[in-house]
Amino acid sequence: MVKERKLAPIRLDSYQPLREVVADALREAIRKGILEPGERLMEINLAEELGVSRTPVREAIRKLELEGFVVMMPRRGTYVSEISIRDINEVFEIRTSLETLSSGLAAERITAEELETLQRLLVEIGRYIDEGDMEKIVETDMRFHDLLYQASRNSRLVGVINNLREQLTRFRTTSMSYPGRLKETLKEHRAMVEAIAQGNVKDAQKAAKTHMEKSEQTLLNSMEVEKTRKKLESKGTL
Repeated sequence: MVKERKLAPIRLDSYQPLREVVADALREAIRKGILEPGERLMEINLAEELGVSRTPVREAIRKLELEGFVVMMPRRGTYVSEISIRDINEVFEIRTSLETLSSGLAAERITAEELETLQRLLVEIGRYIDEGDMEKIVETDMRFHDLLYQASRNSRLVGVINNLREQLTRFRTTSMSYPGRLKETLKEHRAMVEAIAQGNVKDAQKAAKTHMEKSEQTLLNSMEVEKTRKKLESKGTL
């Protein structure tokens, strides 16, 4: 029986080095759940599915290991990493502090143009929520946060936050799909923008902290729901 293809062949017309293109493709597959947590990654199979040689696949996997997307186990192979509750707690402890700092700095340093763009993005997110377009919601939410980081005017801070955020990005859609979370997120975003617009550092920090705490709890709840669903599926009750 022919194995069903999971990954689409990559386009070779990119200006990026091939290893970067492969890394992007594998990262996106992990984010979307095409490559699932705990799944073993075989270089030869990935190379065949993506339509490339094994060398860029090997280089891409090393990059993804540094980013926390995969784990390489001696004599056992490479697997899509599974994130534990402890991992989530540790990441959010750091990220909450950094997001709080970033929002406070944005309240002091944001430009009028950036503020206007933030407000426009909130309107877009609200529209996509009404339309039920999850892909656009996630995309616009990331643009919203990227602009907030930019408004902090601290490039090193932005780099550290993005690295931490990258480790949890693959769970973003699952978290946002949790009942009621989308409207809560929009409300939390509005509180952040209102505080920043008023130049109120303390309220901006408080709003960012609240947003991160609720995001963490929602992610944990979503993971528990998914864990229960898989158990029921394995028992044949779903």
